[in-house]
Amino acid sequence: MLRRAVLAGLTAGSLLLSTAACGDEPAAQQQNDGRLRVVAGFYPLQYMSERIGAENAAVTNLTQAGAEPHDLELKPSQLAQISDASLVVYLSGFQPSVDEAVKLQAKNKAFDVAGVETLQSGPEHGADPHVWLDPIRFAAVVGKLAERLAAVDPAHADAMKVRAGQLQDELRRLDEEYTAGLQTCARREIVTSHAAFGYLAARYHLTQVPITGLDPEEEPSPQRVSEVAALAKAKGATTIFFEALVSPKLSETVAKEIGAKAAVLDPIEGVEEGGDYISVMVRNLVALRDALGCS
Repeated sequence: MLRRAVLAGLTAGSLLLSTAACGDEPAAQQQNDGRLRVVAGFYPLQYMSERIGAENAAVTNLTQAGAEPHDLELKPSQLAQISDASLVVYLSGFQPSVDEAVKLQAKNKAFDVAGVETLQSGPEHGADPHVWLDPIRFAAVVGKLAERLAAVDPAHADAMKVRAGQLQDELRRLDEEYTAGLQTCARREIVTSHAAFGYLAARYHLTQVPITGLDPEEEPSPQRVSEVAALAKAKGATTIFFEALVSPKLSETVAKEIGAKAAVLDPIEGVEEGGDYISVMVRNLVALRDALGCS
C-alpha cells in the first residue's frame, strides 16, 4: 500500500486545533448559494461528484491538475475545506494525508470508495486502488455516492439519483465498447510501467505485466527490467505503456531493448484540460487495440 509523509510541514497541533474548532458534526453545510460543499481527494472522485451533484454541489478537488495524487500534501486552506465540507469523497489508503485529515476532521461526513468496492490485492503489489478503471465497478460506486449525497441533501435527492443513473448508463455503454473492442486480439498481455491496470485487465480478460508495483516512483531492479523485457519480447509485444503523469524513461528503455514503441495508457488519476474520464477511457481503448493487434 502506498505510504508517504503525512501532512508534511504541518504539525499535529495545527490539525488538532483545527479539529477542535470545527468538530465532526455530520450536518450538511452549504455554500451561500445553497449548494453542497463536496471535497474530492483526486480526479475520478471529483468527476463522479460533479456529474451527480451538478448545479446542486460545489466540488473541490484537493489534487491540482498535473500532480500525482499519491504525493498530496495538504495545505492549511485545504484542511479548512475538509473541515467545512458537507461531504468528503476519498479512497482510504491512496492518499495518506487525506486519510489523516478525514480521521481528525471529517470522519462522520466522509464517503470512502474503498468501503463500496473491496480493493484487489496480491502478494507482489498490495491493494490496487484503481477501481475506476473498471467501468462496471465504477458504476457501483456512483450509485452508492448518489445515495449518500441524497441523504445529505434530501431536497435534491431525486435529481441527483437521475443524474447518477445517466452516468451509470454511460459507464455501461463504455463497458460494452471495451468488451467488443478487446474481444478479438492477437495478444492479451499489456506491459505497463507500473501495476495500475489490474481492474481493467481483470474485466476484459487481459494479463497485466508491470515493470514496477503500484508506486509509480518505485525503482525496479535490473533483474526485473530484464525479466519484463524478455517476457514482452517472447509475447511479441509491440508497445510498452507508461502513464501520463510519470516519466516515460523506464518504458522507453524496455521498448528500445525489444524493438517496440512506448505509448501512454492513462490510469486517469488526473486529466489534462479539455478531457474527462469518458474521453480518456476511450483514448485508452484505442491505444490498447493498437498495442494488442485487435480486429
